[in-house]
Amino acid sequence: MKAADIKKGNVVEHDGKVYQIRDIERSSPQGRGGNVTFRFVMYSVPGGNKLDISLRADDDLKETELTRRPVSFSYKDGDAFVFMDNEDYTQYTLDASTVGDAAGYIVDGIEGCYVQLIDDAPVALQLPQSVILEIVDTAPELKGASATKRTKPAKLSTGIEIQVPEYITNGEKVWVNTTTGEFSGRA
Repeated sequence: MKAADIKKGNVVEHDGKVYQIRDIERSSPQGRGGNVTFRFVMYSVPGGNKLDISLRADDDLKETELTRRPVSFSYKDGDAFVFMDNEDYTQYTLDASTVGDAAGYIVDGIEGCYVQLIDDAPVALQLPQSVILEIVDTAPELKGASATKRTKPAKLSTGIEIQVPEYITNGEKVWVNTTTGEFSGRA
């Protein structure tokens, strides 16, 4: 698999170890003839040891064979998240370090999640592209703000904070992109 095709959440093999991609930074050189490079922040699976590597767009990483199972969020057990398989009702428990930043997007009723398994052991969680979350705290709407492109911080029901347009108010449900953590529109 080419480095340019890798997305957050993919599980790859590097130097004989298995890693999950948690973050990707793309840098394009300003001059001519420069190659696009990708900086990957990866965590070992299992174990959670962090590794940063930089690759050119056409470098190869081997994607690891894993099983993806569609799941729905059941409940939170302490710091762990419990998901139930949508087909055979198997329960998978993922600890907070495995879930990582994705914890801020997990709410009751979330659809489109997948648990990734290696040898029947849950090693990673893959979220849908976007989720609906509720605004719980943001500054009041400014009159005439609908025509501007300015944003303001808003705290969501899961505790994360994003930038939203000024016309968004408390109690509204909004779409949030799980890859970028950005506002995607009203729900």
